[in-house]
Amino acid sequence: MPTLRTKRLVLIIFSVMSFNVLFSQERILPKGLDASEKSLISDFQFRSARLSAPPSGPVRTAAEWEEVEYLVVRWTSGFQNILRQIVQVGVNECKVMIVTQDQASVSSYLSSAGVDLTNVTFVNTQSNSIWIRDYAGNTIYSNDVGQRALVDWIYNRPRPYDDLVPSAHASAIGIPLYETNSGTNDLVNTGGNFMSDGLGNAFASELVLDENAAGNPYGVTTKTEAEIDAIMSNYMGINNYIKMPVLPYDAIHHIDMHMKLLDEETLLVSKYPTGVADGPQIEANIQYVLNNFQSPFGTPYNVEWIDAPPSTSGNYPDNGGYYRTYSNSLIVNKSILVPTYRPSVDGPALARYQELMPGYNVVGIDVDNSGENLISMVGAIHCITHTIGVSDPLWIVHQPVDLAFYGSVITIDASLKHNSGISDAKVFWREEGTTTFNETTMTLVSGDNWTADLPLAASTNNLEYYIWAEANSGKTITRPLVAPAGYWTTTIDATLSTEDWAQKNISAPYPNPTRGNVSFDLNNVEGPVDVSISNMLGQKLYTTNIQHGNGILDLKLDADWNGPLVISFSGDFGKVSRKIIKL
Repeated sequence: MPTLRTKRLVLIIFSVMSFNVLFSQERILPKGLDASEKSLISDFQFRSARLSAPPSGPVRTAAEWEEVEYLVVRWTSGFQNILRQIVQVGVNECKVMIVTQDQASVSSYLSSAGVDLTNVTFVNTQSNSIWIRDYAGNTIYSNDVGQRALVDWIYNRPRPYDDLVPSAHASAIGIPLYETNSGTNDLVNTGGNFMSDGLGNAFASELVLDENAAGNPYGVTTKTEAEIDAIMSNYMGINNYIKMPVLPYDAIHHIDMHMKLLDEETLLVSKYPTGVADGPQIEANIQYVLNNFQSPFGTPYNVEWIDAPPSTSGNYPDNGGYYRTYSNSLIVNKSILVPTYRPSVDGPALARYQELMPGYNVVGIDVDNSGENLISMVGAIHCITHTIGVSDPLWIVHQPVDLAFYGSVITIDASLKHNSGISDAKVFWREEGTTTFNETTMTLVSGDNWTADLPLAASTNNLEYYIWAEANSGKTITRPLVAPAGYWTTTIDATLSTEDWAQKNISAPYPNPTRGNVSFDLNNVEGPVDVSISNMLGQKLYTTNIQHGNGILDLKLDADWNGPLVISFSGDFGKVSRKIIKL
């Protein structure tokens, strides 16, 4: 639980030192440190003397696209028009929790603007800044879908009122709060530099290493990367913590300014013109991810790019332009809030979101106007919002089937989980161009794994589908959450020969080059497959046979095999070969 005594003592000290103006609620602080705050860091008490233990059992950190019960914001009068638009969308999706000590005027302002306050609750507590993403708690669940709680890291700013907000959130809805603020678990981290896929994988920049290294300005214990990873595992269930080099022109080094997870395997990444600003480092970072990590499905990540706009004069961050990107967005149930800048550049970006997230309500909110220029303070929509997940998640995990061969069976696999258990599950499907969804009942395979076969690929039309599940409690949900308005599309390819189709469906090797194992995604390649590994002289080094080609194939490479190798796959489809480099 939170340690209030030390924090309150800090507040008294600051009051005596006449720092009241600095921490006044109406003072607009930047996302980074202002000049006054920089001098406070060395004297500020970031750690707690009272130990805060991690959860006692396994936990899972929720992903942003999962069910949300609360959208949380901190009211700031200087940006009330932006906040009003966020709340207006939020009240139609979930409850909205507003941190403010001026409930009467905020209520009056929202009501006069036509916002229905039925789903709005107010948390009457002091706070310092609008940047709630960085200091609010992150939702975790015990045993994947069990008890809900919040995890709060040490905030890397000397803003004591902000530091108390997670306690106020947890108290308001009656859930536990775990804090990484004591002992050797005193981890400094920020929400803008963290993205979770809900399956134990997370992304960050190497800022998290720097801020917990020897000589850090926060007085926290020195930690190795392995020790940081252990804290994230114990408190949040993050077992694969991917960290990328910081960007030279991003002053705060938060990844949400240039990257976003849209689902378990899709990265939306901001793109600059060739050689401009952080473009080269972003591209290098993404290549690093692709070369060294896989999605939780064991396949390469899908990378989707979205252009970052310049200023009206054509400037980017490397020549005086603000850090304008569209990736700093928020997914809140069935809506996506996207920062916008000016009509002449926003249209293609909003259309891109709609293409990648069909069925979602995509809402653009201007953060670059003269009256409320949020982007000039190095932040946008994701930075000033946070969410708290639902208390009883019905969790669906599924890797969409992107491509199927004419005449084959499409297998739909999913993991379904709820505290009360799953009573029923179905796949709703239709051929592209039709309006009515058919339904096929899914079968429980084992544990939480369900499956259904759709013998629809004899049609030359693409397939549109979504998954529906019902818990024993009676709760139902779909994935995508916006279904039937939004769904996945499987492309049915009737033009390829069997061998050409297999060539397209057996993925490229990853990682490549590799020092050890190599993996392939065999997608929907059916039947037994002979696999062989040969050197460039044609000498076979290894052979095996797999009875069912669908899924992920992991091959362990002998330490003595070096240089170029050829992996060959043979079956009813013919023969497909892939080259790898063994280091």
